[in-house]
Amino acid sequence: MKLVNIGILAHIDAGKTSLTERLLFDHGVIDSLGSVDAGTTQTDSNEIERRRGITIRTAVASFAVGDLQVNLIDTPGHSEFIAEVERALKILDGAVLVLSAVEGVQAQTRVIMKTLQTMRLPTLIFINKIDRMGARGDELLAEMRSRLCPRIIPMNRVENLGTAAVRTAETWARKPMPVAEILADNDEALLADLVSGKVPNRGRLLAMLAGQTAAGLAYPAFFGSARGGQGVPELVGGVRDLLPSASNDEAAAVQGTTFAIERGKNGEKTAYVRLFSGTVRARDHVRCFRHEADGTVTEHFGQVSGLDVIGGAVPGPARRGTLTAGNIAKIRGLPAIRVGDRIGSPGTPGEQEHFARPSLETLVRPLQRGNSSRLHAALLTLAEQDPLISTRTAADGRTSVLLYGEIQKEIIAETLARDFGVDAIFEPSQTVYLERVAGCGAAIIEMGKSPFVAGVGLRIEAAPAGSGVVFQRDTELGALPLAFHRAIQDTVRQALTQGLYGWVVTDCTITLIHTAFDNACSTGSDFRNLTPLVLMQALIRAATKVYEPCHSFEVEVPADLLTPITTRLLSLEARIRDTAAGPTTWIIAGDIPARQVHAITTQLPELTSGEGVWWSRADGDRLLNGPAPTRARTDGNPLNAAEYLFHLSRRVR
Repeated sequence: MKLVNIGILAHIDAGKTSLTERLLFDHGVIDSLGSVDAGTTQTDSNEIERRRGITIRTAVASFAVGDLQVNLIDTPGHSEFIAEVERALKILDGAVLVLSAVEGVQAQTRVIMKTLQTMRLPTLIFINKIDRMGARGDELLAEMRSRLCPRIIPMNRVENLGTAAVRTAETWARKPMPVAEILADNDEALLADLVSGKVPNRGRLLAMLAGQTAAGLAYPAFFGSARGGQGVPELVGGVRDLLPSASNDEAAAVQGTTFAIERGKNGEKTAYVRLFSGTVRARDHVRCFRHEADGTVTEHFGQVSGLDVIGGAVPGPARRGTLTAGNIAKIRGLPAIRVGDRIGSPGTPGEQEHFARPSLETLVRPLQRGNSSRLHAALLTLAEQDPLISTRTAADGRTSVLLYGEIQKEIIAETLARDFGVDAIFEPSQTVYLERVAGCGAAIIEMGKSPFVAGVGLRIEAAPAGSGVVFQRDTELGALPLAFHRAIQDTVRQALTQGLYGWVVTDCTITLIHTAFDNACSTGSDFRNLTPLVLMQALIRAATKVYEPCHSFEVEVPADLLTPITTRLLSLEARIRDTAAGPTTWIIAGDIPARQVHAITTQLPELTSGEGVWWSRADGDRLLNGPAPTRARTDGNPLNAAEYLFHLSRRVR
């Protein structure tokens, strides 16, 4: 049996969850259609998702079309969960982008389309809600070609648009020339045939369309209604005929990706894993690799206690207890597993960082005193399910949480109350900055002058942006026991989470240049306690600069408002990269500090009388102008030896 893993993507309220329900119902997986409004959908199983009517986390379902098994990944549509969307894209063979025939192309539609095009992911488009009043046909196609991609190919036509009597009919094969002309832009042989008057037959046209769809060069579009079912059979035909099947190389080495985590009532983790090659069976011992935020790769092991393949009831390679290449399974027995971990091999370095880190931080405290430990434990559990939600203990015992936006904060608060019984208070969000090393600095504390039975010397120097933290040794191999060496390396990485101003230090090279120990008395704790003092002395000599997160943006404004909008953007510290004129609008592109995004998005509707369209996403950073902001330390402050040693003495007590 062939297999394809597809994601359903859309802006909020476009109808992607309704489309998922329709596909499952039409193919006999569920007995009745769920409703987003009624909170009865199958894939939004979370109570918060049902109440809010939005998808927050990735859900997986499956159905069969003849000899093809289709795994559906229904992903979030809200812009604050774009990291969840991008994570899901990594495990897909193709995508279905849903947009509304009434609302048309929305800002989030463009965000998703840009991502799909960047990844060259084969994509079909489903134009939903053709039965709603105000639905558009040819006008909407023109808008999509202008604002999404010029190579959108309508595969069916609509009659009685915008009424309850709406119906669809296949049109691409009956009128092949419009399709062939678009495909000819990327096919010289086809272009030559068209010039000579030769029109390809249905079979050849379908093969060429499938080839260009698979290459991300063409985007077949299907009009339809998830609620009424019109156009859905044509879409399913497109999934069958136009999207590439999953690889089924079962003999190759094991390689897979964990893209979601669930916890059962007993606390056991269940990992959703897409396997790209090889075979994994229950009771197999597997190696797991994790790309850490600082660029390093760590490794952990586990034994699969059980697995359930999605769609495992369908005859064929997908069966209970054995996960084969191309399939998705729920795997148990890997207690250390986290979202983003690789199974079998580490993959390409840096590949996990396709999406930006959160740029906001909020401090959380329990509503009721005495619940601090419960709150922190609950947030750690949520962070396991999404490593982009990072947590740390703040200086006063509160917990810090990194996130993308205010809606995400609301979701976390509701989840804490519902699933963990902890009511929490979230403080106003603040920007998360980072530090980069400005030069080169070194420090040595010899064992005789050290407050610990250890001697350490470190050199720190700047490294290219994006390189993360690199630790290396310039001491004689074997001069220091391996356990002590690991204590130094691990402590260096931990200490760099708080630089001179309290922010994470990145893009630097740390070199171990001196070590000393006593065979009889030295312990790992001596090296763990001494290393932060040495590192901070070296960091002071090298100096750091503070950088702030930025967003790339595009804003579309009426033609007569180019100058005032550009002026406003510049006043908010935006850097304009490009302006492009359209028939009636201008598109302005550039980058802007993340802290200014809320200001421009709230002002734009008034500045443009509601006609401006804003798109932005977290993307890189820039050197901060003005005084560097600081963050309260939680490490005892190794920048001050006396304060740090007093902190250690209290900890020992």
